Amino acid sequence: MVPPPPQEPHPSGDERFALLDKSLRKARYRQDQLIEVLHAAQEVFGYLADDVLLYVAQALRLPRSRVYGVATFYHLFTREPMGEHICSVCTGTACFVKGADAIVDAMVSEYGIQPGETTEDGTLTLTTTRCIGSCSLAPVTVVDDDVRGHLTAEEALQMVVDRLAAAQDAASEQPVEVS
Repeated sequence: MVPPPPQEPHPSGDERFALLDKSLRKARYRQDQLIEVLHAAQEVFGYLADDVLLYVAQALRLPRSRVYGVATFYHLFTREPMGEHICSVCTGTACFVKGADAIVDAMVSEYGIQPGETTEDGTLTLTTTRCIGSCSLAPVTVVDDDVRGHLTAEEALQMVVDRLAAAQDAASEQPVEVS
């Protein structure tokens, strides 16, 4: 397949599309590279918005419905912006049996969001996952890249509270630029 000609800069002026173009070129605009291109797009943009999916569909010469179908079928893709911090609770069989539902309920109660939602201030996104492959640690909670197992609902909630507090402390220590 002959690759399409280089694309014009995106009308929005968003330079992230240039990064996505690099991934498209690396994939040689091959349609069978759709999942890899969507991974790259999500890495660049943080989530897969409609305009990004349309851009990928046009670049790969695929129907929009196919690109949308792949983006919505796989749980590893997200169609909504994520928060600064992500709390993911494993709800696979072992974790569920060991109390994952109590952890989810505690997060919902404390932060007022359901799984798949982000707090209004954009600080925290709560997700659930079917299995992260750490069944011997059940129940497992992951906050950002910190994986912890054998947690009670209270301990999992404290883990999130501590992470958010540490991030807030780090942000307050940043030097302020004066113009």
